[in-house]
Amino acid sequence: MFTGIVEEIGQIKSFDGSKLIVGCSKVLDGTQIGDSIAINGCCQTVVSMSTNSFSADVSKETLQITKGFKTGEKVNLERALLPQWLIENISNTDPKGYVRSTRMGGHIVQGHVDGTAKYLDDSKFEIPQELVKYVVYKGSITIDGVSLTVSKTDRNIFEVALIPHTLKNTTLQYLKSGDYVNIETDILGRYVEKFLSTQNNSNITENFLKENGFL
Repeated sequence: MFTGIVEEIGQIKSFDGSKLIVGCSKVLDGTQIGDSIAINGCCQTVVSMSTNSFSADVSKETLQITKGFKTGEKVNLERALLPQWLIENISNTDPKGYVRSTRMGGHIVQGHVDGTAKYLDDSKFEIPQELVKYVVYKGSITIDGVSLTVSKTDRNIFEVALIPHTLKNTTLQYLKSGDYVNIETDILGRYVEKFLSTQNNSNITENFLKENGFL
């Protein structure tokens, strides 16, 4: 699980279609083989490490759903959250400094990309029609691993609120019109859709939604 708060901008050192090597520094602190790191919002398993990089094996499914990876490309990186019990039992003076705050900024991010969107301009993105229902005004969305708030929607085009700090510390600063980004919609919306699709819709009332925690 992730939060969509980028920890570091890394760079893809090489990608041969399956083996991915990412140059970085901060996210290596405390990381072990088998841990998960989100690369542009795509959860990948660390299979090997060096002093300034880690590698992951990229599946065909990942390449089909995401925008893919290119050698030399800058990428947003985030380590998975640490469980509360583990944080409480790690010394705050650990020399590697990998203890993460228990505060959850951003929102709940799985690292499971739903698809891609095309950047237009002025913080606007065009998404596939099948994802439109999950994008909600003032709701959360993850773009290349960055947790953002939807500030406007218009059919299959949405706009996000971007502040200078986010641009400075993520790869969103490099976006050009026509570029594609990885999108993960809010998990809460997907669960609500699944829940409602298995119910008899004729019984869905305002009181029913309140009783089940949706209002």
